[in-house]
Amino acid sequence: MEETAIFSPTINDKNVPSKERAILVHLYLSQTKDTENLLEFQTLAESAGVEIVATLTTSRSAPHIKYYVGQGKAQEIADAVTEFGATVVLVNHQLSPAQTRNLQSLCDCRVVDRTGLILDIFAQRARSHEGKLQVELAQLRHLSTRLVRRLGNQDQQKGGAVGLRGPGETQLETDRRLIKVRIQQLQNRLEKVSKQRNQNRKTRQKADIPTVSLVGYTNAGKSTLFNAITDAGVYAADQLFATLDPTLRRIEVQDVGTTILADTVGFIRFLPHDLVSAFKSTLQETTEATLLLHVIDVSDERKNENIDAVNQVLDEINALDIPTLLVFNKVDKLAGIEPHIEYQDDGKPIAVYLSAQNQQGIELLFEAMRARLKNELVSEKVLLPNIAGYIYTQFRLQNCIQQEQFNEFGDRLITLEVDKIQWHKWLKQYPELLEYVEFAKWE
Repeated sequence: MEETAIFSPTINDKNVPSKERAILVHLYLSQTKDTENLLEFQTLAESAGVEIVATLTTSRSAPHIKYYVGQGKAQEIADAVTEFGATVVLVNHQLSPAQTRNLQSLCDCRVVDRTGLILDIFAQRARSHEGKLQVELAQLRHLSTRLVRRLGNQDQQKGGAVGLRGPGETQLETDRRLIKVRIQQLQNRLEKVSKQRNQNRKTRQKADIPTVSLVGYTNAGKSTLFNAITDAGVYAADQLFATLDPTLRRIEVQDVGTTILADTVGFIRFLPHDLVSAFKSTLQETTEATLLLHVIDVSDERKNENIDAVNQVLDEINALDIPTLLVFNKVDKLAGIEPHIEYQDDGKPIAVYLSAQNQQGIELLFEAMRARLKNELVSEKVLLPNIAGYIYTQFRLQNCIQQEQFNEFGDRLITLEVDKIQWHKWLKQYPELLEYVEFAKWE
């Protein structure tokens, strides 16, 4: 049964013609009112570039089958559309096709649910060819479930007029068939992109190059942290889904060597399943990662809920079991917290506290990554002649020289402590290195 309607208009005095005027609708389905969820939805609407002219909320024990919000509240929404001159109604829930159609008919304007709003933001953010294909695929999958008599004549058969006589296919069937064909085309194109990604990934795996993938709730500061680590210049802003397309960069980690750092799309509560499916090839950078950096906004009061939302998506893409290092970002917003590393009882780092915006604690993150990524260390003695300066340079770059001295011929006798994988890389790259190890035994 519907409670007393709560009407809370938040009118924006700025009249920006280029922006759509939107009315936000939120339904509380429990005794405890989840106001943070509503605030997040308002941020989503602002990220989509609309002007919020009013916010309407109500409480019910269960959604209304026809309008989701109840008949009285639905009429109140229609009246608000007329009063504020709104062009779109944004509902912070996933509506059925029938509920969307009923509200549109009553309000005489477009009605977009939470999934549709997120898809619209993704469409605005996509920059790469792959990103645009993925967004279009997700949009078409979402649209394909909403073609049930969308318009009054959708079920009318062709025929009866010159050039339209034939098998009698309805307009609705035609739309479904065209969408199905387009979805298949997009899947084929994305399959080609996925094969290219897999090839690049296999090349890295053969070279034993570890991959570190940034994951986290949207607006937790992943792109800012990515820029602080790599100087990549990735777009970062205080808004939801500021970046969409994945970015990969090479970094150097002490005792580990070359490492690939990947920035991925941010997650959010109730992330549409169509998006997870469409972005499978992008998210595969996460599923194949050696280590996940789970970036968390430590100043967010709902950080625990955000962590659960991210873990839910990771579970859906089968990445929950990948080793994870928690990165608590934005410590500058809280008093009494300084950048530091949190360790387990066995000495393994499990969390890093830092501020990516202020470049505080970045060196601690590298230290924690080094501890989590480094493998078994090997100790070797090598006698390098003067002509092997190129190998000596590699030793210096890896900072693995423990002891160094010269013999009477001017050759270097070097004691190394280096990652086992890196050592085997050098043996493959420089076959003569094995001889220099044998020479050291005679020295």
